[in-house]
Amino acid sequence: MTEVFRLRSIEAASAVETLRPLVSREGSVTANRAGNSLVVADYADNIRRIRSLLGRIDSEGASTELIALKNAGAREIASSLQQLASGGQSGGEGARNAISVVAIDSSNSLALRGDSGTVSRFAAIARDLDKRAASGTEIRVLFLQHADAEKLLPVLQQLVGQAGATVTGSTSSSGNSPPPASVSSTSFQAAAPSASGRAAPIIARYEGVNAIIISAPAELQRTLGEVVRQLDTRREQVLVEAIIIEISDTAAKRLGVQFLLGGAPGSSIPFAATNYSNTGPNLLTIAGAVGARELDRSTTTVNGNTTTTTNGSATSDQLAQAAVTSILGATGGFGGFATNIGKNGIFGTIINAVSQDNKSNILSTPSILTLDNQEAKLLVGQEIPITTGEQLGQNFDNAFRTVQRQNVGIQLEVKPQINAGGSIKLFIRQEVSSIAGPVSNNFSDLILNKREIQTTVTIDDGQIVALGGLLDDNERRTIEKIPLLGDIPGLGALFRSKAKSRQKTNLMVFIRPTILRSAADARALAELRYGYARDQQLLLRPDQEPSLDQLVREYMGAEPPIALPGSADALPPSQPAAAPPVPGKPEIIIPEVKSSTQRIRPVELPPSEPKK
Repeated sequence: MTEVFRLRSIEAASAVETLRPLVSREGSVTANRAGNSLVVADYADNIRRIRSLLGRIDSEGASTELIALKNAGAREIASSLQQLASGGQSGGEGARNAISVVAIDSSNSLALRGDSGTVSRFAAIARDLDKRAASGTEIRVLFLQHADAEKLLPVLQQLVGQAGATVTGSTSSSGNSPPPASVSSTSFQAAAPSASGRAAPIIARYEGVNAIIISAPAELQRTLGEVVRQLDTRREQVLVEAIIIEISDTAAKRLGVQFLLGGAPGSSIPFAATNYSNTGPNLLTIAGAVGARELDRSTTTVNGNTTTTTNGSATSDQLAQAAVTSILGATGGFGGFATNIGKNGIFGTIINAVSQDNKSNILSTPSILTLDNQEAKLLVGQEIPITTGEQLGQNFDNAFRTVQRQNVGIQLEVKPQINAGGSIKLFIRQEVSSIAGPVSNNFSDLILNKREIQTTVTIDDGQIVALGGLLDDNERRTIEKIPLLGDIPGLGALFRSKAKSRQKTNLMVFIRPTILRSAADARALAELRYGYARDQQLLLRPDQEPSLDQLVREYMGAEPPIALPGSADALPPSQPAAAPPVPGKPEIIIPEVKSSTQRIRPVELPPSEPKK
């Protein structure tokens, strides 16, 4: 006959090993793991014996007990009992006395499950430890592993309804004993007895070892200890990478004609000139320097010999310096001529033409690594002085100037917050600034170009989003001319100056946050960045070990963070494997040199090279 036995307590696989010797030679026993049952085919009398045996061994032998603790913490007692249980599991006796201990934080209780005798002994131990905790000390020191005691202290003080204050301990010290460590605690009024006659709780921190000190009843200590345990966890890290692309195209064209017509005093030649702000060099500045130099000349006749002497003056020297500066500051191409009109007249002209085209493609990739919900800042740039005030004394002495330093460059400020589901909430501020130049030739203060984005976004882990952008197309045309004369067709070009400029800017900012959940993720990031810098050095000197590896070994005394190859013959990604030798081609065989970073492989030579 065949019968199916459904099991309640033991597993079908272990039951098969127990029943197999009891089945006759013609019978069979099979375990059904899906339904935890046995299928037995045998003679009827043997089936009855197996049914009776299974009724005795398939019984619930485990016992469960729930213990409510009043003084001690459930997790602390559960950890002690688990260590005690694991220490007694040696051989078959340990397996028989196995017990499971679970701490229930919500009700501060323990759940014990196992053999009834073992459960009874462990329950008695738990009650004894809870009873002893009632008469234990009311001062407890909690050593923090990840959290900051300075930031955690106000939270605990608010839970007990106290206002925090800072108390610095001072004790007399002699010899070489270190100075006392500062301890931040609640105010001294907190130590006064409460209405129940017991001293009010006091919470302090010890900076030396990042610890929290709690002086309170056992029940309050347990509550605060549970709060500290949940807050003192290792936070995840976030890598924030930004890509800033700025493409600009600036084109400018200028064309101007200046002329000057003048005569000596008393002559009938009128004075006329044209001058424009967008042309250079300035014709009037040059003419002023030449005229001042001519006026400084004096003619002397002695014995029929005429001598011309130039008497330099401060005015003529200043005009000459201004003329030189105007000529040197001119851009593009310019030319002109000057001629005399009669005996007392002069005519001069300058034609200036400029065409310029500037294109730039700026790509910046700032990145920063920070903890979850921790603000981080990155600055790559310069500090420039900005004048904020200037003052002179009554006699123009004791001059002083106040200067403020301002950061110019690429700035990145982020504060990530990891949400449920892997999304990241980013509080971000991105700024790109540069120096445009002075305000004018007579005013030395600087003009700063500034592009700033300050926003809050939510991004999924590892995704790239466009944070912001700017498309700017600025065109400016300037025409300076003499009325009526500048409007004459053809000939009017001699009486006007034209300038045209166009500037196109395309600025885009992209952001990508990545969560580093473990030490392996942080190590993989270090290997990636280190490998990139190392590969760049290998491209410059492929026959030598990168200086970055040498610095890590010699200065830090550690091995470089390079991903190990999959096999002994594998090469780093920066060096492709050599192709197999072609028959008939000479090749040079270099002995293999093994190192922690690379391995030299055979290198082929051209057919003209002899084999070595």
